Amino acid sequence: MKLELQDKLAVLSDAAKYDASCASSGSKAKRGGAGIGSTEGMGICHSYTPDGRCVSLLKILLTNYCIFDCKYCINRASSNVQRARFTPQEVVGLTLDFYKRNYIEGLFLSSGIIRNPDYTMEQLIHVARSLRNDHGFGGYIHLKTIPGAADLLVVEAGLYADRLSVNIELPTNDDLADLAPEKSQPQLERNMQVVDARIEETLDGGRHARHKPPIYAPAGQSTQMIVGATPSPDREILTTASRLYGKFKLRRVYYSAFSPIPDAHKLLPLRTPPLVREHRLYQADWMLRFYGYSVEEITPPAAPELRLDVDPKTAWALEHRDFFPVDVNHASKEALLRVPGLGRRSVENILRARRHTRLRMSDLKKLRCPMERVRLFVVADDHTPSRLLDRADLARYLTPAGEQLQLAL
Repeated sequence: MKLELQDKLAVLSDAAKYDASCASSGSKAKRGGAGIGSTEGMGICHSYTPDGRCVSLLKILLTNYCIFDCKYCINRASSNVQRARFTPQEVVGLTLDFYKRNYIEGLFLSSGIIRNPDYTMEQLIHVARSLRNDHGFGGYIHLKTIPGAADLLVVEAGLYADRLSVNIELPTNDDLADLAPEKSQPQLERNMQVVDARIEETLDGGRHARHKPPIYAPAGQSTQMIVGATPSPDREILTTASRLYGKFKLRRVYYSAFSPIPDAHKLLPLRTPPLVREHRLYQADWMLRFYGYSVEEITPPAAPELRLDVDPKTAWALEHRDFFPVDVNHASKEALLRVPGLGRRSVENILRARRHTRLRMSDLKKLRCPMERVRLFVVADDHTPSRLLDRADLARYLTPAGEQLQLAL
């Protein structure tokens, strides 16, 4: 039965909901000759940029047909879900129509694999190229690169997309062998390497050119890992994330809690993991990227799983009480960043303020530091923490009863 465009949209927008890596952060590029579209404006909220702006995206699959049979995927070849497929022209038309109605500011486009990876990648590129060249669309475009696609196609995709991504999916190659035998980490990382090399090439060329060329994939690249589909502990997940950040300079690794699917394979768990686990991984990811922690510190071999009752920064503080208290008037930036409750902005404010005065607790309060947490771990001119720091049940004082497993919004 032939589906109408609206029916296709219902099927393929729902099929795209399992991909978490559709944030639109990082693109401020102005595209020459762009007549419509913007990456700057406000609209219906679907995703957030790092500075807090809401950016709405049309998030769809080109098709949910797929020749791969990844056991965790609702759109796998052996699934009996309803199938649909857009033509590239239909996706272009939908994107423009939604934009003109102020519903969206950009497009997130992924796809199941049809025929072969190269053919599928060509179809995605067709959409992005048509939007940019034929219609002057200047809005945000995020394309998923297809595992195994030719290097030249991956390179071409970045000429039109603001961000590229390829989902690593699972933390270890053994996990992929069990649940997605058509994929492998070397194959997936090949795509990342091609994108990273081209980004570096254009950046280096722009430093010496009189007229700077357009930045290739200005919002960089990202990936996603499924949490809880395999027994791999948080330590394995963070180890893979840390390696990818260092090797390919990814902008983000997204963590998506496994969601049980119909007709699930026997290797898959029957229940979704606690959503707070996904939340703790994001917190640990932030610590790796911006707070100077290592995977060994966050998840040592003896404790490979993140605690669910407290955030990982507090968990580290509880295990390293000899590091505290930290003197806010003399401690280094690196030491201050390890104080539970102090974020990067608070630490920068402290460093600026102490150039002019000796800090007291009232000063920290004016700087909007969360005093109930910070007071246990810092020394100020008028404050030394109580012996509460030595209590075995200190976690109870840092996380009020009844809120220990609640997500911070």
